Amino acid sequence: MLLPQADGTSSAVVVESKGGKKVLDKPYERAEAALGASGPPVVDQADPAKIRKANGALFDMAPPRAERYTLYFEAGGTELAPESQKDLQDLLVAAVARSGGDIVVTGHTDTTGAAAQNDTLSLQRASQVRDMLTQRGFPSNRVEAVGRGSRDLAVQTGPDVDEPRNRRVTVVVR
Repeated sequence: MLLPQADGTSSAVVVESKGGKKVLDKPYERAEAALGASGPPVVDQADPAKIRKANGALFDMAPPRAERYTLYFEAGGTELAPESQKDLQDLLVAAVARSGGDIVVTGHTDTTGAAAQNDTLSLQRASQVRDMLTQRGFPSNRVEAVGRGSRDLAVQTGPDVDEPRNRRVTVVVR
């Protein structure tokens, strides 16, 4: 059975037997293949309410949804923009409260400067936020910091454009 994604994104799974295969791509779609059957798996749509009622304990054990934060930086460096200070505090509270969770910090830059410099700066930004988290008690082995430079822009611009919304780190607490 294919369960819905917590964030609403779509997913799919292929169920294969000796007699063929079927793709499940709708939430609560399920497939059954009898042992030794010659035909493809039989697919039907389950009732979400019945599934949740019958498996309530399993749904209750599901991990909480990932939380996403974006922190912005001043031009050309690793100083957080003033408006991101509150978001940093919210992030820290969420990170420490999530027992057993982990964090991925991804640094980004705008398109000003050379690509190699932007790659370095984006990693420095991510590393700085990682260090802030670990200094406040979040286990360092559960925080990953990566840099993307000027790839994956939040706001598409041409080269050498000073765009504050691209000078950021994205943080996923999961």
